[in-house]
Amino acid sequence: MLMVEAEHLVRSFGSTPALRDASVAVAQGEILAVMGPSGSGKSTLLHCLSGIYTPDSGAIRYDGRRLDTLSEAARTTLRRTEFGFVFQFGQLVPELTVADNVALPLLLNKVRRHDAYATAAAWLHRLGLGDLGGRRTGELSGGQAQRAAIARALAIGPRVLFADEPTGSLDSVTGEAVMELLVGLARQEGVAVVLVTHDGRVAAHADRRVVVRDGRVLAASEAEAAR
Repeated sequence: MLMVEAEHLVRSFGSTPALRDASVAVAQGEILAVMGPSGSGKSTLLHCLSGIYTPDSGAIRYDGRRLDTLSEAARTTLRRTEFGFVFQFGQLVPELTVADNVALPLLLNKVRRHDAYATAAAWLHRLGLGDLGGRRTGELSGGQAQRAAIARALAIGPRVLFADEPTGSLDSVTGEAVMELLVGLARQEGVAVVLVTHDGRVAAHADRRVVVRDGRVLAASEAEAAR
């Protein structure tokens, strides 16, 4: 079953085109790796698929419903309740503790405080941060902060996880462990994962790879043949 499907997306920033007739889909339980050079449109594609940006033209469907025609409020609700996000630099709230950061999306979703912090603690433990919940995020290393951001994304139980270079701040051993966790989620929970990465080792965990080049989406085999 397709979870997210985009057809013929066009998106420009001023006079600069970022996506040109881009089409892509990801199914339930599938890990899709999105690759390509810097400036090719990878992050713009991810932001459109997740409803952060709306395309200038084209259509995006989530679970069979049009996503791009929803109101901003409706898209915001989806991003809070059904979409998980991991960005390259974590984007944690520096004034809050690690546990506060992970529990925050649950609290915004009206989960009881005790349950929200219990869920946060469980994910922090699973990601090797069980003893750091009381620290401010500024006290964490880059790798620890990235794992905290991953815990925050997974704590809500997302149906789709959007990840932009999720292992970019991690050493190879921790990065491998995180990718194994994401693969397990996709297989066991049916979570669809859209993964933007430059790292071939990370992309190797995906079920399928596409390459964004000059704002267009190509299958990995097409991109290789076009070289």
